[in-house]
Amino acid sequence: MIINMLASDSGLTIGMAFVGLVVGAAAGCGVAFAILKANAKKSNKSATKIIEKALQEASTAKKEAILEVKEEVHKLRTNIDNEIREKKIEIGKVEERVEAREKQLIKREELVSNKEFAVENAKADIENTKKQVGKNLEESKNKLNEVVSKLEKISGMTKVQAKKELLDSLMDETKQDAAESVKKIIQDAEEDANKKAREIITNAVQKLSTDVVTDITTTTFPLPNDEVKGKIIGKEGRNIRALEMATGVDFIVDDTPESISISSFDPFRREVARVSLEKLLKDGRIHPGRIEEIVERTKSEIEQTIKENGEAMVFDLKLHGFTPEMIRAIGKLKYRSSYGQNLYTHSKETALLAAHLARELGANQMIAKRGGLLHDIGKVFDHEQEGTHVQIGVDLARKNKEIEEVVHCIEAHHGDVPYGSIEAIIVQVADAISSTRPGARRENLENYIKRLRELEEIANTKQGVDKSYAISAGREIRVIVRPNQVDDKRALYLAKEIAKEIEEKLKYPGQIKVNVIRESRSIEYAK
Repeated sequence: MIINMLASDSGLTIGMAFVGLVVGAAAGCGVAFAILKANAKKSNKSATKIIEKALQEASTAKKEAILEVKEEVHKLRTNIDNEIREKKIEIGKVEERVEAREKQLIKREELVSNKEFAVENAKADIENTKKQVGKNLEESKNKLNEVVSKLEKISGMTKVQAKKELLDSLMDETKQDAAESVKKIIQDAEEDANKKAREIITNAVQKLSTDVVTDITTTTFPLPNDEVKGKIIGKEGRNIRALEMATGVDFIVDDTPESISISSFDPFRREVARVSLEKLLKDGRIHPGRIEEIVERTKSEIEQTIKENGEAMVFDLKLHGFTPEMIRAIGKLKYRSSYGQNLYTHSKETALLAAHLARELGANQMIAKRGGLLHDIGKVFDHEQEGTHVQIGVDLARKNKEIEEVVHCIEAHHGDVPYGSIEAIIVQVADAISSTRPGARRENLENYIKRLRELEEIANTKQGVDKSYAISAGREIRVIVRPNQVDDKRALYLAKEIAKEIEEKLKYPGQIKVNVIRESRSIEYAK
């Protein structure tokens, strides 16, 4: 019974629970439905607001677009109105020009009509004149025939005979007049030619107006103070002797304050001596070994300067195609002179004068300029090689592949061969202008330098001579011999031989001192 009661209670509980569950589910669904309905209503309101906002924005955009279109239309209309106005103005101007043109054409038509009328009148006058001229001509012929007939009767000659005699007479007179005219034309032509030649030469010289500088044989070297003179001379004069032996010049140290003189006829030696002394004073170490080292280095530097001088000359003259050997020879002209005139300056001047003259005469300027530059190039080597400077220059030019026209200018500039071109004549004239104008050259100086060179050549031909230098304005020849080839006794005889040959071959005032120097050195290196 108890069990049945328990079973009955359990079933009731289960049933109540089930009912409760169903009721709860129904209530939950109702709540959920209410929530969903509330959310749907809210969403509808939001959508309505969004749609209203979108419609409002669309309306605003439409209004703005309409305004922009209206503005654009207004602008286009304004531009079109402006263009129409401008076109109207242009059309008005064109109409004015057309109207003016029509007026001009009307005036021209009137002028043409007037001219045509005048031409018609002129034609009528010409026809009348022709008729009158023909009539007069016929009358003249008749009168001429009458006169001829009368003349034939009077002179007893026919018309042919009279004509021949008249022609012979006229021929003789014409020949005489022609001869006089030809003579006058030739005289006028010669005068004009001389005048023209003077004008051409004057113009060329004016375009190249430069100062004339004559080479001298002495260079004054400034010193910072007189105390330096003692350093240059050295103990018992060993420094100055080493300088003179190494450079081949004469250093004159006298009472002149703060300066010494460097004397030599050779500009190259003077320059080597000047630069070497400058370097020694700057270095401060002055002794025979250092002197020889500096002098050798200076010679190498000046060789480089010679090359640069040659390149500068070629560049200034706007020439090209020279070999390195020829460039060096051109640069070396700076250290050579002729009758006291520096050859570097003279050659440049001759080249420029030749170019100016060639331009005036219609000749080849480049050949004339090149020939003018190289015409004296042989003088660079004439103291080293046998032959005239002309032949040496010709050989050098051909060796360095100069064209024959330029070689001929060199060959003919002293008239040694007939002139084969106008450029050769131009170079000869330019050379004469450059060398003969006042102050350009000094004859005495050239003779003096020639004597100094001959002094050195006499000494250099002797066996055992290393080098020789003419110094003291040619009053002394300093001969340096090789000590292993010439002993003291031979040095004495050598001085006498040189002095005797100088007496036989040269003419000179006073006397010349022959100073043969033999110096032995022993050199060893500490390692």
